Amino acid sequence: MKSENILVIGGTGKTGRRVAENLTQSKYNVRVVGRTTNPAFDWENPESYDAALKDMDRAYIVYYPDLAVPGSRDAITTLTKKALAAGLKKVVLLSGKGETEAEACEAIVANSGLNYTLVRASWFNQNFSEGAFLDFVLDGVVALPMPDAKIPFVDADDIAAVVAKVLVDDAYNGQTITVTGPQKRSFKEVVAIMADASNKQIQFVPISIDQFKQGMRKAGLPDSYVWLFGYLFQEVLGNSDNQEVVNDIAKVLERPAKDFETFAKQTAATGIWNQVSID
Repeated sequence: MKSENILVIGGTGKTGRRVAENLTQSKYNVRVVGRTTNPAFDWENPESYDAALKDMDRAYIVYYPDLAVPGSRDAITTLTKKALAAGLKKVVLLSGKGETEAEACEAIVANSGLNYTLVRASWFNQNFSEGAFLDFVLDGVVALPMPDAKIPFVDADDIAAVVAKVLVDDAYNGQTITVTGPQKRSFKEVVAIMADASNKQIQFVPISIDQFKQGMRKAGLPDSYVWLFGYLFQEVLGNSDNQEVVNDIAKVLERPAKDFETFAKQTAATGIWNQVSID
């Protein structure tokens, strides 16, 4: 095992799980923490931060559910102060591309006194296979707002590979790495790609943001979740400046970023999109 101890906060999530796997394969000592781990880590309980940080050298920080939500700034401030006091050498923060609120948390990390790298991510491919939109795909109707937005969807495998590298390589200290896919795609386009890959009829239906929020409320989702997705659609996808393709993945990994077609083929091969939706 390598001598450095690395903390992965949010280590059961889309990127955290993959980052932990990458680091473990590279023989680092990895501590994955969340609400049900030992030691436990709960963003809403700052007293839980100390045990998680104890004896750690570096940390990957994923704030749940998103840096845009109220309370994130206080939590990130407290965590970074405790990390500095605990003697951590470096942190990597996962941030959202084009999120003004997330950039405020980035500034907190940058001014914390810690060595750091910021990783700004576009919308994940895995939103359609592990996240919020999987049930839509299973039902065969993907009803989403912002149909004209062109999004450089990025793969969680690529994000994790970038994070695992910049977390242990101090050549990236102080840098902001923006991770996107290699092409911009509309929701209609990615739905067609998934339908073709899975040999399944999947329809894209454009709706308004208000209709989307109403649907989330009918599904019993909490108001904070409804607000968050409304923010992400309006503030992120509603700004064309946030939709550009950036080649940082290729620069860091010295290989191209995964395109949506490859993601769709790999995911379809698992059979997940041909399961029956469970309401």
